[in-house]
Amino acid sequence: MSKRKICIVITARPSYSRIKTALKAIDKHPKLELQLVVAGSALLGRYGNAVDTIENDGFTIDEKVFMVLEGENPTSMAKTTGLGVMELSTVFYNLQPDAVITIADRFETIATSIAASYQNIPLIHIQGGEVTGNIDEKVRHANTKLADIHLVASEDAKERVLKMGEEEYFVINTGCPSIDLANEIKENPDLNFNPIEKYGGVGENLDWQSGYIVVMQHPVTTEYQKAKEDVLKTLEAVDELNIPTFWFWPNVDAGSDGTSNGIRSFRENKKPKNIHFFKNMEPHDFLRLLTNSQCLIGNSSVGIRECSYLGVPVVNIGTRQNRRQRGSNVLDVTYDKAAIKKGIEDQIINKKIVSETIYGDGESGEKIAKILAEIPLKFHKTIQY
Repeated sequence: MSKRKICIVITARPSYSRIKTALKAIDKHPKLELQLVVAGSALLGRYGNAVDTIENDGFTIDEKVFMVLEGENPTSMAKTTGLGVMELSTVFYNLQPDAVITIADRFETIATSIAASYQNIPLIHIQGGEVTGNIDEKVRHANTKLADIHLVASEDAKERVLKMGEEEYFVINTGCPSIDLANEIKENPDLNFNPIEKYGGVGENLDWQSGYIVVMQHPVTTEYQKAKEDVLKTLEAVDELNIPTFWFWPNVDAGSDGTSNGIRSFRENKKPKNIHFFKNMEPHDFLRLLTNSQCLIGNSSVGIRECSYLGVPVVNIGTRQNRRQRGSNVLDVTYDKAAIKKGIEDQIINKKIVSETIYGDGESGEKIAKILAEIPLKFHKTIQY
């Protein structure tokens, strides 16, 4: 019997850590053949060259799809998605996969879903059913309705997908593969590399060994006009606290030019002595950096998912993660400099944070591969009432 061809589309650097262990499990499964497509900002140097990490990890990339339009505004997001539909339609026509996987909720992931669905290719959605405070929630739920099989990351998400009318047999809580990576780090948590020596980056050569914090702040697509203003408040708070800080570049979203401009102008005008800036890190290194940090600040979902499992304190700023299920490690604050500073100080001394398994137990990749090898594949469905 021929192997099932499973085509996975990775469109941005966060998507890779969300699927890496599943890629490995699919690649080695005797009944599956991995087809890997890398697209969008995952191919771009200014967003960290995630494609290099993927190739260095030993994966063979079947197709690369360049589809990101300049602008970092809602119109360029829409046009990027349109280009994605056109290019991915051709990719799927050529690869002839038995099923396509679209990951999570980034705006361009719906291009994967449309290109597969319109060609009657079974569509599998990873991490549907969650809620947030921006355009990603619309995209995620649209992906859910286009998808035929749903591999969700939590019980809360599973219940929401079922309420959307999806058939229970095809809605399975596998947990999130990113927790598999976090589990590996949890078993061997030592920071075994010098972040500045290994990744370079821009900024001061910090004395970080005695304690540091990490910042990852993205624009909120529904509030993109305020991106620069919002990031400046966080920059000012972190600068005034004078704690050694590793700061990561934002995702490509509407408003990311404002976030990037805010970082650059602050760096040039204020010349902060306590902040070092990076574009990207390999997933294992990034999680190791988080595990040994005093706190994560910003609005990334890594604070909600991996940090919950690792027991890392998080100061979550603003609305980007609204209503997403979170652990006791998360403290929510508004875009107010004083609130951000107090939140960081409180979280650094918070000794009550424990590891939680909301988003998985560390075995998601293997579960996903097993399901993909056995579950009936379909490209149509009847809504259950």
